[in-house]
Amino acid sequence: MPPLPSLPPLLRRVPLDPYIAALLGTVLLAALLPARGAAASAVDGISTGAVALLFFLYGARLSTREAVAGLRHWRLHLTVLACTFAVFPLLGLAARALVPHVLTPGLYTGLLFLCLVPSTVQSSIAFTSVARGNVPAAICAGTYSTLVGVVLTPLLAALLLGRSGGGVSADSLVSVVLRLLVPFVAGQLTRRWLAGPLGRHRSALGLVDRGSILLVVYAAFSAGMTRGVWHQVTPWQLCALVVVEGALLALMLTLTTHGARRLGFPRGDRIALTFAGSKKSLAGGLPMATVLFGAQASLAVLPLMLFHQMQLMVGAVLAKHFARQQERLERPDRPERPERESEPEQGQDRSAAADLVQRQP
Repeated sequence: MPPLPSLPPLLRRVPLDPYIAALLGTVLLAALLPARGAAASAVDGISTGAVALLFFLYGARLSTREAVAGLRHWRLHLTVLACTFAVFPLLGLAARALVPHVLTPGLYTGLLFLCLVPSTVQSSIAFTSVARGNVPAAICAGTYSTLVGVVLTPLLAALLLGRSGGGVSADSLVSVVLRLLVPFVAGQLTRRWLAGPLGRHRSALGLVDRGSILLVVYAAFSAGMTRGVWHQVTPWQLCALVVVEGALLALMLTLTTHGARRLGFPRGDRIALTFAGSKKSLAGGLPMATVLFGAQASLAVLPLMLFHQMQLMVGAVLAKHFARQQERLERPDRPERPERESEPEQGQDRSAAADLVQRQP
């Protein structure tokens, strides 16, 4: 079997992901030096452009051809979408019972929004690879989730957050169309010309992606500081939020792991479903939150930032656990358990899967 694609510093730097450290530093900067007056207007305008650029690049790099090629695993992808856009939101609605004794209304709005954003792409692929699962299926699952989430997440936010007092309005949906959906579609339309150059400059584009998100976070938290949003939250309430999110992640991991087994998926697909169905995209959720929530975005994105770090830590441990399980099964001195493969060529295409990983945003 060809060597599996190695996981970049994502796993080796747990317990604190470097990008999370950069986000926390940005939050601290916004707390100490928030933009005010004309500077705030300038930062807001630049962050608006950064969000549009982010979604344009998402559209330009997302391969619809690979998405169409992955349709043969439609049962797996429908299950991932159901976990992301049905099970997660239902659990978020159930958490409404925790308001106001455990969660404040503001933190609950952020928690519910967390349950609506699409699945992450990069970390799901990386963890599935380390766990020796079906990497091509993880790539397609993340692609479908991103494509669907660009449209479905704002619609669900308008429907569910509006009812819960989150304040998502019709004007916010118009902003989503103009600032997120239009650039995304433009990126898809220009992909045939831009895919090559973008693929050759992945490192530089990664810096653009992360720098843009840091700018969006600074703008959101700076606006929150000037409006006194953070005076609404105490350390005990933040601790309660961490406990609730830990329970949410544990429940989703349990549902995806055992649900995949009950549905009869082979081992590789079960691993892809476990990771893709239990994760949420920080890169996709943060820009959406700034458009949907405006000045309240700083409080709304806090649950997503905490959940992102949590899913990296737990995912790292779980991926290594799955990898050790597979190694024990492949030892020559132990009988190998029969495993049904979803595709006969799955093991032969592992090196091709590595190439696909390198082309993902």
